[in-house]
Amino acid sequence: MTNTEVDRPLRALPAEGYVYRTSWPVATSDIDEHLHLRLDGVARYIQEVGAENLVDAGEAEAHPHWIVNRTVIDVIEPIEWPNDVTFSRWCSALSTRWCTMRVDLVGAEGGRIETEGFWICMNKDTLTPSRVTDTLIERFASTADEHRLRWRPWLEDSNDLDVASPFGLRRTDIDIFQHVTNTAYWHAIHEVMALEPEVCTAPYRAVVEYRKPIRYGEEVTIRYARRADEVRIALHVGDDVRAAALVRKL
Repeated sequence: MTNTEVDRPLRALPAEGYVYRTSWPVATSDIDEHLHLRLDGVARYIQEVGAENLVDAGEAEAHPHWIVNRTVIDVIEPIEWPNDVTFSRWCSALSTRWCTMRVDLVGAEGGRIETEGFWICMNKDTLTPSRVTDTLIERFASTADEHRLRWRPWLEDSNDLDVASPFGLRRTDIDIFQHVTNTAYWHAIHEVMALEPEVCTAPYRAVVEYRKPIRYGEEVTIRYARRADEVRIALHVGDDVRAAALVRKL
């Protein structure tokens, strides 16, 4: 690890400020063989909640494009199907071009998953970070306890990952930037989780950090190593690490 941030609990729901809430049922296409909501489903849901949040805040037109640099998913208790999930989304830290957004998922019939994403506002034409509006900063700052957020990786790129397997891409894995979608990375994480199920028994934490984009047609390899109660994972294209990940017991 590069720092101890990976060990810290996620920030709690604030007592006041702008918190966006919505709900919908767990989709049957997003559950595993145990009827649990999968991590790629969680990643997809928090992205959709984020899009709704921007509409609700009146900021969707000014900020249509965002990419995620890190996603943290804490499975406190699995959310099982059938279930209706309530989502609470708020900003935990921000700067003028990026922010960390917390989303808590709570099942009406039980289950709790806590998440945090490091989101960057992007200019679609230049593919560079774009400054957000003052109105977004004012609204999101109402729940943030850090207003000069800087990017700092939580995970290191390990060179001693001793298990490797190919990971095939599909055209449906590609987004508007011609990059692999963030949810597709979680498909790769599930491939490893299936081989190390003891680490993935709740409560557990899963983290993905996105280093460089993966494009369709590139040959991707999953590499991982189990060390006690954690699994370190990397997605490689050749010798180039495109994403680092960690699954560990909480």
